[in-house]
Amino acid sequence: MSDFCPCGTGRPYADCCEPFITGKRLPLTAEELMRSRYSAYTRVETGYILQTTHPDHRGDFDEKGTREWAESSQWEGLEIVNTTAGGPDDAEGKVEFIARYRDRDVRRTHHELADFRKLDGVWYFTDGVGVKPAPATSV
Repeated sequence: MSDFCPCGTGRPYADCCEPFITGKRLPLTAEELMRSRYSAYTRVETGYILQTTHPDHRGDFDEKGTREWAESSQWEGLEIVNTTAGGPDDAEGKVEFIARYRDRDVRRTHHELADFRKLDGVWYFTDGVGVKPAPATSV
């Protein structure tokens, strides 16, 4: 694997998302949590995905299905489209992102608006909704 972090910051993995995934540091922002969750998918760290899901939303988490999807996908990149709130002093935030990957040699995108919330000072993913592309318009 490359020494660069899969989340797309251009920083070394050891200085970017790895400390979050290994539990050495906590993400300070919703975007840091989003990036580290993407990196966890690329490295099939499903325990981190579960751990960073808000406790009120863990009942819906399918660890086996998540692991199978993460293992079968070839992760190609993450684009952060927009971030609303989610800073160190915020209690909630939203991150719109596009994750690019290949599944059985078919190129796919996962475009989502993800919600994050702090609980006892720690950021968690709560929910996300798919973002549909805008309809084409004629000029």
